[in-house]
Amino acid sequence: MFHLPKEELEALGASITAPEIYQQPRLWQEAYDLYLAQLDQIKSFLAAIHDKHSQVHVIFTGAGTSEFVGQSISNHLNQVNDLKRIRFSSIGSIELVTRPHDYLQADIPTVLVSFARSGNSPESLAAVEQAKRLVDELYQVTITCAADGKLAQAAQGDERNLLLLQPAGSNDKGFAMTGSYTCMALTALLVFSSISEEDKARYVETIIRLGQDVLDREDYIQELVDLDFERVIYLGAGGFYGLAHEAQLKILELTAGKVATMYETPVGFRHGPKSLINEETIVIEFTSNDAYTKLYDVDLLNEVQGDGIARRIVALSASPIDKTEAPSFVLADGGQDLPDVFLTFPYILFGQTFAIMTAIKCKNLPDTPSPTGTVNRVVEGVIIHPF
Repeated sequence: MFHLPKEELEALGASITAPEIYQQPRLWQEAYDLYLAQLDQIKSFLAAIHDKHSQVHVIFTGAGTSEFVGQSISNHLNQVNDLKRIRFSSIGSIELVTRPHDYLQADIPTVLVSFARSGNSPESLAAVEQAKRLVDELYQVTITCAADGKLAQAAQGDERNLLLLQPAGSNDKGFAMTGSYTCMALTALLVFSSISEEDKARYVETIIRLGQDVLDREDYIQELVDLDFERVIYLGAGGFYGLAHEAQLKILELTAGKVATMYETPVGFRHGPKSLINEETIVIEFTSNDAYTKLYDVDLLNEVQGDGIARRIVALSASPIDKTEAPSFVLADGGQDLPDVFLTFPYILFGQTFAIMTAIKCKNLPDTPSPTGTVNRVVEGVIIHPF
């Protein structure tokens, strides 16, 4: 699909979205280069906060896919950082706007990290204003793909707001967020992770190679899409729960709801949600590199495979999986050495590719998937009530 002539992609309504999915490994290198170019500024900004405060709370926020960026990375950052000094939470801007007192406290120094493709979503803008009003010591990091967006413009000249613009190509022109999601996630990982700069460079090099390998194996994904199915379920533990949230949204968006979707954790799936499985269901599990977590992943694989009901269950994995007969899509060599959070990047390329192929199968137009116009690229119709 990715190598079809432009005319054929245009006829399928995919001439914007398909190239935006395919370009992501290149964008990750660009995002990393931008990070290196601003590294001194980033270190100085964060050091000044830590010098002044013994502990800070970092809140990742955004709406829709931008929220799922924080959901995908916050677990890892809490693992690798000193929680006595810095703690990470993912709280959607929708929650910050509608329930500000649940999350914002005046006497807790807070770094609000806003993720935004356009920077113009009304909830994202309002979340910043709520935080400014309620938190005494507020700092901001604005990670956005649009230099002309309102969030980026507001950060200009504000010494308490670090603006980290993403590669220009990550400002997706298609309906669905693809490169914007992965570039913002990568940048935040690089900025806030306490791992060495050498490891960061090595991990970025690896995900670029693994991501391209996933894209080059699109025939496997097409064979999966060619099966008869009407439901898709994504499963993942830890940060992969946020990834599963994002992956299921891509199918829901690009098919305009023609395919039913669900996301859950492998263990939580047994507690009722497993009822969604029928003979026309595909289950896709994001398998962990953590040996202990992987035990539970394999248990669920074997259970669903043994039930013999689902059309297909597929495990995405960085290495061959022992003790299961469930089918698996194994990444190229090198993925087994990555922390789970970096597997997010090749894994989501599988999910995005599966989603666009499914939309085409459903005869929906991936570039403009909402036929009624009731869902928009930048959300409309939101009323921000005075607080």
